Amino acid sequence: MGSLGRCLARSLPRGQPGPSPARLRCYGSAPSELQEKTLVLAKPDAVQRRLVGSIIQRFERRGFKLVAMKLLQVDQGLVDRHYQELRHKPFYPALVAYMTSGPVVAMVWEGYNVVRCTRAMVGDTDSVGTIRGDLSVHISRNVVHASDSVETAQREIDFWFQRDELVNWESRDWGHTYRA
Repeated sequence: MGSLGRCLARSLPRGQPGPSPARLRCYGSAPSELQEKTLVLAKPDAVQRRLVGSIIQRFERRGFKLVAMKLLQVDQGLVDRHYQELRHKPFYPALVAYMTSGPVVAMVWEGYNVVRCTRAMVGDTDSVGTIRGDLSVHISRNVVHASDSVETAQREIDFWFQRDELVNWESRDWGHTYRA
């Protein structure tokens, strides 16, 4: 299995097989009925280390479309809503301190299979060729967050953005990619 397949396999629930890399399609633009949206956060360490441009570049090169982006200082209330399933974990206070320690860049990316592809692109901190593997320095400073499912993405996008902050625009490369 190639590194993309291993990254994808690690991002899936235990015991659930992912598609082979040959079957994983990570195209950016697609017909509107095939589009998904996902939330990506460049965490405080990414902003402090000036890695935001490198992160954005990877999504643009993949062909995904940026539909929302903002720089903000996160408060504990937003962290609590976003990470609600982790609130009872022993590391949660450190996570809150980390996420509120500096600005975060919140982004919404759109494209075909964008959620699974983003999870594969983000990878684990020890995955060479992934955003975390290439840019993270420690597991607790892992540079980015990415939604883990379409349903979670929708919920998370609603936490971070108002509906009118998402820009609906047509990518000019759509015809080159999808029209015969």
